[in-house]
Amino acid sequence: MSDISYIPNVFRSGFELDDIKWVTWDEPGRAGVEHHVLWAPDEESGEQSVSLLLRFPPGAHGDFHEHLGYELMLVLDGVLDHSAGISYVKGDLVVEGPGTEHQMSSRTGCTVLAIRTRPVEARAPQKPVRQVGVVAAP
Repeated sequence: MSDISYIPNVFRSGFELDDIKWVTWDEPGRAGVEHHVLWAPDEESGEQSVSLLLRFPPGAHGDFHEHLGYELMLVLDGVLDHSAGISYVKGDLVVEGPGTEHQMSSRTGCTVLAIRTRPVEARAPQKPVRQVGVVAAP
């Protein structure tokens, strides 16, 4: 039988999801992001995908990186800000393909389900991007 995990009402604010263990994502270029691993890469089996619940307190941000595979992001609560100037709200589903580069942040705080099919690599932006925590002009 397979392992089964269950998190009731995942559409609660991440700050109300206190029945799961949150870990600070301590990595260069990241500030304030917390995560809960649903599954992780497994070198032994060759599994490269990862699934995480991410919690961005107001002002938190990830690093700027390139995706080597696909990434799916479902905003469960709050507003997720993309370095391209787009903001995603609760219920928005974002799928980015291989070669996509971005930095995600949240001015107001948010909770996100993120699934990556392959790892990412840190990059430096090659063109102007929205600064972390800054609202894009309409």
